[in-house]
Amino acid sequence: MSGETLVHRYRAIWISDIHLGTRGCKAEHLLDFLKHTDSDTLYLVGDIVDGWRLKKSWYCPQAHNDVVQKLLRKARKGTRVIYVPGNHDEMLRDYTDMVFGGVTLQDEAIHVTADGRQLWITHGDQFDAVVRYARWLAYLGDWAYNTVQAVNYWFNTVRRLLGFRYWSLSKFLKHRVKNAVQYISKFEEVVAEEARKRGVDGVVCGHIHHAEMRDFDGVLYCNDGDWVESCTALVEHRNGELEILNWAEVRQLSLALR
Repeated sequence: MSGETLVHRYRAIWISDIHLGTRGCKAEHLLDFLKHTDSDTLYLVGDIVDGWRLKKSWYCPQAHNDVVQKLLRKARKGTRVIYVPGNHDEMLRDYTDMVFGGVTLQDEAIHVTADGRQLWITHGDQFDAVVRYARWLAYLGDWAYNTVQAVNYWFNTVRRLLGFRYWSLSKFLKHRVKNAVQYISKFEEVVAEEARKRGVDGVVCGHIHHAEMRDFDGVLYCNDGDWVESCTALVEHRNGELEILNWAEVRQLSLALR
């Protein structure tokens, strides 16, 4: 109806890799998503706040603060909000099993779908060899990623002025460079294998900014993507069906928005 906000209701929603505190964060798009969706349970699967970046320079525009307030408001109104920290917000891992503003911090979680499947929830950075064993390289990679994002922004500003559509330089590089493709594939295999060892039916993670839903010999691997490049989320419908939503496509939002 005219004047009303259409809200899509789900049994569960998973979002990760928002990276609040960075210029690449698509906070406006996420606010639009949070406004038009609701769920019984909302999982925040790590890297919600980018502590690495905020240690270097403080960046917190109004839209980023609005995201935090919107998440807290959902918790106050009855949504079960579970926050599983990642490597960029690892400082919160010292407070697992505590509740802040209605948001429960957990190192990991188990979600049971409406059709009875057990899904293990983890950010996934513990299965990233670079993060675990070469932290300096992880920081270097973070710097390189943010540099590419900055170049990507100005590149797309020019493209927009010339009438061209948004084109992600970082996504292009990640999917064209052989080592990056191998890294993604290996990460998915390792995480799925760990889920198998734990005796669950599947896993939901984030970390690599690559939305995906695949079956690895009977183990369901789900990655909810990110809110820097793709603006994606994983949702569970009332019947237990899982779906990856590309919110920018659903709402026809420009990814060039900062």
